[in-house]
Amino acid sequence: MKLPLNPALANLAVYLPGRPIAEVARELNLDPASIIKLASNENPLGPSPKALEAMRHAISSTHLYPDGSAFYLKQKLADKLGVAPANLVLGNGSNEIIEFVGRALLASGDNIVVSQYCFAIYPIIARMMGADVITVPARDYGHDLRVMTRAITPRTKIIFVANPNNPTGTRAPEADVVELINNVPPHVLLVMDEAYIEFLEHPVDLLPLVRRGDFPNLILMRTFSKIFGLAGLRLGYGIGHPDLVLALEKIRQPFNANSLAQAAALAALGDGEHIARTRHINTQGLEFYTLAFRQMGLEFVPSHANFILVRVGDGQRVFNELQKLGVITRSMASYQLPEWVRISVGTAAENTRCLTALRTVLGK
Repeated sequence: MKLPLNPALANLAVYLPGRPIAEVARELNLDPASIIKLASNENPLGPSPKALEAMRHAISSTHLYPDGSAFYLKQKLADKLGVAPANLVLGNGSNEIIEFVGRALLASGDNIVVSQYCFAIYPIIARMMGADVITVPARDYGHDLRVMTRAITPRTKIIFVANPNNPTGTRAPEADVVELINNVPPHVLLVMDEAYIEFLEHPVDLLPLVRRGDFPNLILMRTFSKIFGLAGLRLGYGIGHPDLVLALEKIRQPFNANSLAQAAALAALGDGEHIARTRHINTQGLEFYTLAFRQMGLEFVPSHANFILVRVGDGQRVFNELQKLGVITRSMASYQLPEWVRISVGTAAENTRCLTALRTVLGK
């Protein structure tokens, strides 16, 4: 091929998502109904019933373009979060917010700072823009925020921190987060990825900093994919200073939040019962796996999210063998954790089946 492709693509990693049920069923000649997917940190309860009803109602209008400004969704989000609509930018999943900030800030020769075992999309976006990646060694599989601060250089434009972190499930202490925010230079954007924040009973609340406008170089990212159960609709959002949001709006493509996603998200925001049920079964699921792994003598990382990382020896082999038993988990080799698999918390029945399959594969 003679097309003059961007040279940054030559060594750019391809993001490997959790495998879909249909794909595994075709490959292994299994009945799709017999497979459970515990790979992508999805909500095992599915979407809120209110969200499903809202989508059914919105289907008849899908011949029309969606509200490009997402006026009603932004208004409801703003009311819920105690911020102004001008503090909000919507993305096709929070992944698109990562791309927005990369396009807005990064150029060849710049760099970002991330932690070892960070979400794979951060380095991918940076390298796509020709920027370098400074990776700080993890501390107990989580972020070492003080060292990350010291790693900032004059060419650093963005520092990414997921709290809780994916794929390890670790949580940074509140004091460390506050210290980080106070010490990040004003020319560096601090992206706090809070995709799993709703699973925490007592999260670090950074919204007051946004409301007061104290830190124009801070943006929070959240999503409707996890606790709200709307991963298939791809809807996330950023919360930041109006000046930063205005810059990101210049990059955002028109109609990036489709009409079904907007309708479902509006309804889901009002279903506190569904969120409470999801949080409850997630807490029970984490307790179930924690007890089981201790009994089995398996090393694991205590999780503050809706998944758990467990050391199983040959992670790829265990992943493959579990698939043959109709259980899809996530191999962690691409995260430089080849001896580990990540298991999303499912329903009680799914968790029991997964554990039974894992015992079979490991002979425990």
